Amino acid sequence: MMSVPGRSGTRRVALTLLAVVGFAGVFAPRAALGAPASSAVGTSDSSLTASNARNARLRPADDSLRGRSGKLLMRLVTRARATLALPFFARFFGDSAVERPGLYSLPDSILAHPFTFIALRPFTDKQQGRVGPYRIGFWPSERGRLTTDAYENPDGFIEVTPDNMNMQVSEHFRLADFLTHDQHDVWPKYLVLNEDLVDKLELVIDRLQQNGIRVQHMTVMSGFRTPWYNRHGGRVGGRAELSRHMYGDAADVFVDNGRGRMADLNHDGRVDSRDAKVILKAVEQVEREHPELSGGVGVYRATRAHGPFAHIDVRGWRARWGRS
Repeated sequence: MMSVPGRSGTRRVALTLLAVVGFAGVFAPRAALGAPASSAVGTSDSSLTASNARNARLRPADDSLRGRSGKLLMRLVTRARATLALPFFARFFGDSAVERPGLYSLPDSILAHPFTFIALRPFTDKQQGRVGPYRIGFWPSERGRLTTDAYENPDGFIEVTPDNMNMQVSEHFRLADFLTHDQHDVWPKYLVLNEDLVDKLELVIDRLQQNGIRVQHMTVMSGFRTPWYNRHGGRVGGRAELSRHMYGDAADVFVDNGRGRMADLNHDGRVDSRDAKVILKAVEQVEREHPELSGGVGVYRATRAHGPFAHIDVRGWRARWGRS
């Protein structure tokens, strides 16, 4: 029930995890709610060779957990998703851990880098448009307006606090990058985020760099937008009523190489929508290599409120707009 790469990759990763569950049995830490897991147990300090062998056997799981980009540092867990992978999560954190929303970090002895499972707070915890004091609103399907499976309600929410908001979800992105830009003094906040989106953004960064484009930082102008904020918050002009931002699988981004705005990616001496088209080209290349990550790309010109940027999502079908 950990969320794994979507669509065609789900079964492959789940089976990979099941293949290493037997080796995971030598470790038995249980994570406290919101706290890192304890150190691995059942190993011998004097048995370096055995330890290295175990870690080697876990590398296939490491590769799968880290996504197509190899840069993911988290996976989402909910009882409704990817049930074949549940034994892997349960071995480390207990059968009932999925019922306790929070962050569960793998011991450092398992992987050579930080990695966290995030147990989601269930969607049913939203009452009258809120989870606790945090206002979220209502998804179209809650109003009887479900059009396709792509617009189903989210499975649940990541609970974000001042203590965990800067947690890395991948090498270049944090939880805070994708939060809705409202209710600044209300904590905890709640986030919907699709790992495939983060994976795709990492792949786009890689592709830009392979194309000779310097990427110091990719800024997320807008990630998740609660349904309430999508309809009422900030500058609502041009927002789609069924915006993918409400489903956690879209981000408006630009490449910032140190000036707080889109960089001159095409080196023509100006910063305009042509630079956003450089990002579009990289997305096209990524989608050709990974068609399961197909989605929308929109190119936006600068206004008085913001510079040029590109919208990227993983809706599951190709869509393009704003390229003229």
